[in-house]
Amino acid sequence: MDKPLPFDWFAHPQGEWLKGTGPDSDVVVSTRVRLARNIRGYPFTGRATPAQRADILKITMEALRAAHLNRSVVGLELDRLQETDRDVLVERHLISRELAGGDGPRGVVFGRGEMLSVMINEEDHLRLQWLKSGFDVDRAFGALRRVDQALEQVLPFAFSDRYGYLTACPTNVGTGMRVSVMVHLPALTMKDHIEKVFKAAQRMNHAVRGLYGEGTRAFGDMYQLSNQATLGRSEEELVANVKAIVPKVLEYERRMRGTIYTEERAFLEDKVQRSLAVLRSARRLSVQEMMSHLSMVRLGIDLRLVGDVSLETVNRLFILGQPSHLQREAGSSLNPAERDARRAEMVRAALAAGSN
Repeated sequence: MDKPLPFDWFAHPQGEWLKGTGPDSDVVVSTRVRLARNIRGYPFTGRATPAQRADILKITMEALRAAHLNRSVVGLELDRLQETDRDVLVERHLISRELAGGDGPRGVVFGRGEMLSVMINEEDHLRLQWLKSGFDVDRAFGALRRVDQALEQVLPFAFSDRYGYLTACPTNVGTGMRVSVMVHLPALTMKDHIEKVFKAAQRMNHAVRGLYGEGTRAFGDMYQLSNQATLGRSEEELVANVKAIVPKVLEYERRMRGTIYTEERAFLEDKVQRSLAVLRSARRLSVQEMMSHLSMVRLGIDLRLVGDVSLETVNRLFILGQPSHLQREAGSSLNPAERDARRAEMVRAALAAGSN
């Protein structure tokens, strides 16, 4: 894990979560389970000195080696990367915007399938993450718990018999766990029912956020549904709560899709085919326009109004069309107009390849 990652490895998305093959993948893009952990004897990241943060980075990397997690993972020290490279990792959901935009010693370790990711020196010393395709909470939680247990054998985590795992933010104290499900809700958004989902989730102590989490917008009708407080609840309870809530959202979205398909089919077909036509012919596409049209095509695939484009192709375009991916692929900085032109070219090529 000592060598920096060659970014040509990112020429095509490797993420398992983009495959569109997991359970309920018509609505659920991915399931993420994240654990916040801190190392006993060190201040939280926000209060730690640069020397202490360097120490945390070093001993965490050593712990990952000792836990035998380095067979198929790579580690990066983020302060040694260019801004574009850090943003690529954000766009792939491997690190947070906070970690990318931070300063001083900090890093990330992740695997080839991009399921496991370990952020080092974000808000907490460690943020462990497992990302799975579709609605697959049990497998994601089981896989991450094994990583957590392996690390706990070699790292002294800050733990209180009374409160549980100690974290920088009080809302994470206890299990330190966040379960987040990325859902595609075009029908509920189209019919202005999305606010009902927000309010219902809030009543059940869950939050609905944008594509990249707290403080971000829901581009392409993509939302993240996650639990809030963890104190006083077991990991199993948090998993059970998400498994109880998400199916209700899926049912609501599917019912709305069926209603639109039955009662407004001509309107729906027109929107889907117009979006597909724009994506196949446009010479310039902003990221917002691309994601809006991809959302309609993704809906069309589920309702069998589009038969020559795969769910995986659409999911991957959501990532490949992001600004930093375009610039990394180009090998140079691009102004907005150049990015829009390159994005349109990339989308046209991907859809042409997908229909052959």
